[in-house]
Amino acid sequence: MTQNNPSLLERSSRLWRLDDTPADNPNEGPVALLRSMCALALQHKTKLILCTAVGIGLAAFHAHSLPRIYTATATLLLEPRRPTLASGQDGSGAQNLDLNRADSELQIIRSERLLSAVFDSLNLEASAELGPQPPRMLDLVVSNVRRIFSEPGTGTGAVTSETGKTARSDGAVATNNIEPPATNARQAAFQSFARRLDVRRVGQSYVMEISYSSSDPVLAARVANAAVSGYILQAVSFKAEMAQAGTEVLQWRLDALASQVDAATDAMKQGKLPAIPTPDGDARIIGAALPPLSPSAPRPSLITALGGVLGLLAGFSMIALNLALDRKVRNAKDLMRDTGIPCLGTLPDAASRVDLRRGSHNRRSSVIVNLPGSAYAVAIRDLRTSIEIACSAIRNERGIVIAVAGWETGTGVSTLCLSLAQFISRSGRYTTLFNAEMGQIDLSDDGPDALPTTSLADALVADMRPEQVIFGNGRGDGDGIAVLPIHSENALTNLYVDFRDRRVARIVEAARARGDVLLGLPSVGGSTDAQALAIHADAVLIVASAGRTTTEQVNDTLQQLRRSGANVIGTVINRAKA
Repeated sequence: MTQNNPSLLERSSRLWRLDDTPADNPNEGPVALLRSMCALALQHKTKLILCTAVGIGLAAFHAHSLPRIYTATATLLLEPRRPTLASGQDGSGAQNLDLNRADSELQIIRSERLLSAVFDSLNLEASAELGPQPPRMLDLVVSNVRRIFSEPGTGTGAVTSETGKTARSDGAVATNNIEPPATNARQAAFQSFARRLDVRRVGQSYVMEISYSSSDPVLAARVANAAVSGYILQAVSFKAEMAQAGTEVLQWRLDALASQVDAATDAMKQGKLPAIPTPDGDARIIGAALPPLSPSAPRPSLITALGGVLGLLAGFSMIALNLALDRKVRNAKDLMRDTGIPCLGTLPDAASRVDLRRGSHNRRSSVIVNLPGSAYAVAIRDLRTSIEIACSAIRNERGIVIAVAGWETGTGVSTLCLSLAQFISRSGRYTTLFNAEMGQIDLSDDGPDALPTTSLADALVADMRPEQVIFGNGRGDGDGIAVLPIHSENALTNLYVDFRDRRVARIVEAARARGDVLLGLPSVGGSTDAQALAIHADAVLIVASAGRTTTEQVNDTLQQLRRSGANVIGTVINRAKA
């Protein structure tokens, strides 16, 4: 006698053709990425719009809270140096300009000597914007963190690591480093002044731009002009000193230099340009600094646009991070990609139209029959059709055995089995339901057709024959669906029973002889009873609860069922709220 027992691979190939999956187009790399990003943006458009709006709002608030900064610029053109004229000399010895001199003049303008002269002449030490400012919140936080994590310094009487001698007292060292408060305030104001002053060369030319930024437009123009006048004063003063040190210098030359020095000095003190020409300044002023009409910083429009872009990028980053860390089942496409098996259907939440948690079992289980046009009923019908197509190779005069499994309880295995049983029963085939979650299917309704029921575990322990097993009539549950609990109410019976016993196969085969059989398996993650019962089914479905079950749990369920020899044909996503 030859036994026709196909292997797992043969059964899988007959039930579902897995070799018909279309290959990915390798030429759609960037296009596929762009398409995915667009789909992701449309899917999470509310979050992206919210993040962008928050970024724009914060940036606009920050831009309008910043003080307005005005920048005034004065320009001067370097000229060849004119030597100090003495008797018997002419101006033929003028030096030509070169690139090195231009760079040297930049450093002269940035020198502390010239900046100090401008700073003192305008009495900028008393300026409020250059004085000590109240610390910002960020500075306070950073200083507190540094103080907490700073290493303890060498205290009084600490021993040095090299000599072993006691170091000097910290009090003595601190006494030597103490500076007067006025000196510290002036130094801080001068450093702030130097940071606000900018000197740059225009391209490769000999034009120098001296700019100063301040919250007062008039002060910005005064400082820029004073810096130019200070540079002229420094050049003219040097020539005047050289002329006075000479022996045979013409008096008119000394008078001319003295007048230029006085004019440059007065201009630097008043924040203006010299009132008379200064040909001995080795530079010609070609542009005076005027009070700016509009602030140069901040730029609210640019900051706001940048805030919107950063908000959009932050939204995309949060969505991408959430998708990377969130491994919960969301849709059929991602589930198929992560598990490698087809998703046969997605069940909507039937409780959104009829409350499945209230009323009797008749009310809860007949929602599909009473609402045939609902989305849930259509989804169950499509799922039944998909199962019939997958099992068309083994459909014969006898029924088929379909098992439904989930990783944990509460994924909707019992409700799905009952809904499928109702559809199969209404299509004219006798249906037997073995259910492990009998707490959700209450058979305690007192009706004329209600019969006492045993359980599959009790039948195995009592060594009952298949014809002795009493099934629940359950006519109130949908046209005479035979229901049998899998587990017993006795915990010891559930502990000792072995569902891989051949008597289980005989009971299932007896039910198959009457029609189709549905097995609502226990949770795969809770016990191995689901693996023991799954081998008696022709096809196994895995139910994943949307937003609750993770892809790792679905893969673990798939691997455990396949190791036991079960034939898993696909998955089902249940969107019912827990």
